[in-house]
Amino acid sequence: MERTVSRRISLTLTIVIVILVLQLVLVVLIINKLIEPSLRGISKTELEEKISSNNEYITSLVNQINKNLSTVSKHLQKEINTIKANTSSDFTGIIEHSLKGIVSIKTDSGQGTGFVISPDGYIVTNAHVLSDTTYANAITPQKQIFQMELIGYNNTLDIALLKINQSYENYFNFTYTNNVKVGEKVIAIGNPLGLGFSVSEGIVSAINRRGGENYLPAYIQTDVSLNPGNSGGPLIGSDGNVIGINNYKLNAENIGFALESDYIKNEINKISLEKLNKTLIS
Repeated sequence: MERTVSRRISLTLTIVIVILVLQLVLVVLIINKLIEPSLRGISKTELEEKISSNNEYITSLVNQINKNLSTVSKHLQKEINTIKANTSSDFTGIIEHSLKGIVSIKTDSGQGTGFVISPDGYIVTNAHVLSDTTYANAITPQKQIFQMELIGYNNTLDIALLKINQSYENYFNFTYTNNVKVGEKVIAIGNPLGLGFSVSEGIVSAINRRGGENYLPAYIQTDVSLNPGNSGGPLIGSDGNVIGINNYKLNAENIGFALESDYIKNEINKISLEKLNKTLIS
């Protein structure tokens, strides 16, 4: 754990250095652009054109570097959230970021949860959430309502891919199942009993459990509290990435199961390749 945290702190410092270097490069480029050979002897029109060209170049450069800095800043914040989650019980930063990529799913026969996996609004949930339904709407934490389009599903793995017409900056990435450790702290976000977006915390109790109707060794066992309405929501690791999709629980207390991330990725890519002629998860 200490080595992991140390590596992440080093990565965070590297990102900070990158930001400083980018700022320095910006300053140097602007200075070099401004300190040019003497402009004596050129016409007023040529001078105005040169100044205009320089201004356009500098503006374009500033915009591009600001965009790069914004991207680096997001990665930096994610690393800080991960370090906080690994060194304490503070999932606050990860929860705040994750909630923006969660939707509550309302159908004519029930409700569940889904999570966004791409910037153009593709959403994953359990197939049983959509069972015997004629429509499905996605409700965001901001109370926006979107009609959902079903792209495809797999009843054996109980997984479905949907789409809404909405763009997202905050969407989920996946952790390889081999990197999931027993005892790792995790959180589940869902819509238990229709109460709205709620967060539960626990640990990974076991991996590669056999379960579900398929009886595949494809499930993470967790003690996170799972209730009706949590189905289809993400099980999130301390790095903020998805390690599973909350699937079902036993009648006994504190025994819940989530389909592992490797199975999710493989099946969603299979569905998207067949229906959309592309894969969605790298």
